[in-house]
Amino acid sequence: METNLKNKVAIVTGSSFGIGKSTAIEFAKGGAKVVLADVNADDTTAQEIAKLGGEYLVIPCDVSIETEVKNLVDQTLATFGRLDLAFNNAGIEGASMPLTEYTDEHWDQLMNINLKGVWYGMKYQIPAMLKTGGGSIVNNASIAGLVGFAGAPAYVASKHAVVGLTKNAALDFAKQNIRVNAVCPGIIHTPMIDRFAAGNPETLSQLAAGEPIGRIGLPQEIATTVIFLCSEAASFITGQAIAVDGGWTTQ
Repeated sequence: METNLKNKVAIVTGSSFGIGKSTAIEFAKGGAKVVLADVNADDTTAQEIAKLGGEYLVIPCDVSIETEVKNLVDQTLATFGRLDLAFNNAGIEGASMPLTEYTDEHWDQLMNINLKGVWYGMKYQIPAMLKTGGGSIVNNASIAGLVGFAGAPAYVASKHAVVGLTKNAALDFAKQNIRVNAVCPGIIHTPMIDRFAAGNPETLSQLAAGEPIGRIGLPQEIATTVIFLCSEAASFITGQAIAVDGGWTTQ
């Protein structure tokens, strides 16, 4: 599979941990210059890329604030002169409760990060990519963008909306050499899953047992899918929501 990304510039939101961190590192391994965007101040991703000899830029960014997302893209262009690839990954799981118990605060916080963050990202990433002839965007949607989960009304709604927004953007810009796809991870061993399991090995075992493949996925397995979708190897793929879930959604 040809995934040479040399001379490409990639933005990764939510780059400090989990899937975002793994994807940023894989971008760097492929030769891309990577812009690390996260609301957290963790710099271990940058340290890993530095060890690889890769080029990177760290920009603190809250994706729920439009001016910060605009600044992220502006600073990317000011530093590297172009933008070719983007992984809109930042997201939160939100409160777990029935929809009848949700408050405006619960709902709005999750929608502002999970959905508006993706919209703001594409709103500024796409014009930047058009300046240099096109690009590829991958949005992180989750299998919760394909099926429902009890007790997660806003999360499920936000991720279904990300899938719909991905398809719309793909159609709007297909003829301008912009490809837009979504990746839909299953149960992946990330800090989000660790919070859900609350350190209980039995809970992790139960999650693994629910996967037809018999185990929980790894962040790198999502990262390699993102890299594929961003590469020329996926040049005829756009508007798709790709489940990387060990067979979970086939049940």
